[in-house]
Amino acid sequence: MSENVRAAQPPEKSGAIHEFVEIVKTVVYALLIALVLRVFLFQPFTIPSASMEPNLFEGDYIIVSKYSYGYSHHSIPFSPPLFQGRILERKPARGDIIVFKLPSDGHTDYIKRLIGLPGDRIQMREGLLYLNGKLIPRDATPSAPDEVKYGSPTAAEFRETLPEGRTFVTNDEGTDRDLDDTPVYVVPEGHYFFMGDNRDNSLDSRVAPPVGVGFVPAENLVGKAQIILLSWDRDASIFKPWTWFLDARLERFFHVLK
Repeated sequence: MSENVRAAQPPEKSGAIHEFVEIVKTVVYALLIALVLRVFLFQPFTIPSASMEPNLFEGDYIIVSKYSYGYSHHSIPFSPPLFQGRILERKPARGDIIVFKLPSDGHTDYIKRLIGLPGDRIQMREGLLYLNGKLIPRDATPSAPDEVKYGSPTAAEFRETLPEGRTFVTNDEGTDRDLDDTPVYVVPEGHYFFMGDNRDNSLDSRVAPPVGVGFVPAENLVGKAQIILLSWDRDASIFKPWTWFLDARLERFFHVLK
């Protein structure tokens, strides 16, 4: 009769292997939790341009809620084509600031404000916004002398009021810019029309793809921008630690978006 015999491992080697396995398990669990949070709850984004001034500035670090409008395959990292449409879909509200995937490539993240819902007619005339044939009222909002101001010093600020009563501030550099006079855009069913708050410096739904955004399919919505978590001036650099403090825009930290 024969017996299989396995040599006993030294206690210290066995303990090291056990510790390594526990570390690997901890890392895997942490990655799974982070993935679940990123897919189903929240995702951070940085603002790379001036198209949403004066409400979002280059260097703002924002948090987007992924659950606000339900989930599509764009909710998953790298947008794998696992399914079509949206699960647990909830309709966005006009005026929401939304991150979406650029329709022309399905991968690039854009952030704009939702202006047109399915069936709406949108037009710009002499720099003024018309929704379904009616002028969206706006009032000039002069800045206080001691107010901290970023972005273009030549832009005037106006507060617009949407039909639902929602208000927000936009930038305007005049009434003779390229997108100040447009044809009437009729938003197709299942799509949305987005514009940047920096009206004269935004390639948005007023510009057809591939140069601009065009109409955005509902399944391309990623989530609603909720809060500016942190913010740094554009001169800040991860390789210059002193700029983490000197170039921080502290007054923008934890600013809730409207």
